[in-house]
Amino acid sequence: MPVKNAAVYLPECLDSILAQSIDNWELLAINDHSTDESKAILEAFSKKDKRIQTFDNQGNGIINALRLAYTHSTGAYLTRMDADDVMPSEKLATLRDLLEKNGRGNIATGMVKYFAAEGIKDGYQKYENWLNDLTQYCTNFTNIYKECVIPSPCWMLHRADLEACGAFRADRYPEDYDLCFRMYEARFKVVASKQVLHLWRDHSTRASRNDNNYADNRFLDIKLYYFLKLEKKKNHPLVIWGAGKKGKNIAQYLLKKEVNFHWVCENERKIGVDIYGQILKSPDLISHLNEAQIIIAVAGEKTQKEIFTQLENFKLKKEIEIDYFLFCS
Repeated sequence: MPVKNAAVYLPECLDSILAQSIDNWELLAINDHSTDESKAILEAFSKKDKRIQTFDNQGNGIINALRLAYTHSTGAYLTRMDADDVMPSEKLATLRDLLEKNGRGNIATGMVKYFAAEGIKDGYQKYENWLNDLTQYCTNFTNIYKECVIPSPCWMLHRADLEACGAFRADRYPEDYDLCFRMYEARFKVVASKQVLHLWRDHSTRASRNDNNYADNRFLDIKLYYFLKLEKKKNHPLVIWGAGKKGKNIAQYLLKKEVNFHWVCENERKIGVDIYGQILKSPDLISHLNEAQIIIAVAGEKTQKEIFTQLENFKLKKEIEIDYFLFCS
């Protein structure tokens, strides 16, 4: 558990860990150069309960903190925690039981819920509902290019499986999304509880709101890195659908990587326009391409459904995460 200036929330977090229904756990808490009372709180809890070990981060940031914690861990099963969140009392037992029942090659997870003193914003509520719907049916990886589909503080893996997919050795942020892709690359299956197993606290100083490592462009870089590594089929035409900000960012990334692509959009004012040396075409182009792969860079459920209808009208049998990839919510 990385800890940075979380003093106001840390006691509640630690109390929720101490209240777990099983006793055989260890917590490796890494103080990441906190300037508040976080270190003192960790040390006080550690003195009361030897299962809590605390260390100072020798580097900087969450990835270095996770690496340090991992070197001190001894458990057969591993998970992570965020210092401002709360664990329901059955979390560790439920995740462990799922892994014991299903064996290696599985990621144990469960439902999540946001809470906040000032109420939850619509965007977070939408993400919670979307993620829980995937988790309910264990279909998380069918939407991996849309958003992070395994909640970072609500998973558990066999130690050998975490090691097999690279543990915390990667340098890419957002580190939770990168690990999610590596789980996907390893072809792990999702096994899930329908219980709420993690309580996400939203607040104005949360890292995901303020740290540049979690900016939109960092998410897009990870999506494109793994798309080219895992999905791009040699000699199959690649299409970007959408010429808004996201579509333009994708185009720039692919041009830098010298990846050829077609670019389509439905905005008649843009069709025929040259952007970055690429001429925008009508989506009708796709019907003339053989076995095209399509990156959909258009947001909004309604608009995306309209795109799916057009693909059906082209009489093309397209499968998500094989032929088309949703890069927007």
